[in-house]
Amino acid sequence: MKVLLVKDVYKLGRAGDVKKVADGYGRNYLIPQGLAVLATPGALAQVERIRSQANAKRAALNNELSSVAEVLSQLTLAFPAKAGETGKLYGSITSAMIVEAIKKETGIEVQRRQIDFEPIRNLGTYKIRVRLTIDLVPEITVIVHREGETVEIHKVKPSDEAATVEESAVAEAAAGE
Repeated sequence: MKVLLVKDVYKLGRAGDVKKVADGYGRNYLIPQGLAVLATPGALAQVERIRSQANAKRAALNNELSSVAEVLSQLTLAFPAKAGETGKLYGSITSAMIVEAIKKETGIEVQRRQIDFEPIRNLGTYKIRVRLTIDLVPEITVIVHREGETVEIHKVKPSDEAATVEESAVAEAAAGE
């Protein structure tokens, strides 16, 4: 089945793209959710309009979420966990735990489905991707260590970051004069 995507769909394509998908995926998910329409000649005539509207929406959303992405990309989370001798955890670190830690550290609310990883089951340092938009995918660092051990974490506070950005902008303006 050929469909015309009306909205961006993760791992499928961007709005305005014509994609060939399985009949059940198109009929039971994409079309009822309003993510796509059948690729009829009438719908194909609207491709450019759909693409331009989607590009404008995507640019506005990326601009709005760029500061959030910057904060998340500098974030380091530490999770103490019980582990065996080989470094295998008793349990796992899940996406729900990561979402909760992000909210606690930064105040930013991220949905569990936006976290792109498999549950962590071993000690170590991991890079985890957070899908804010189709273009903005910052990586956060997650450190899983044994309970009782201490770990050095460089924390960046959003207010400190904003102050340094403002200071550099003022310095550039002064240098330009």
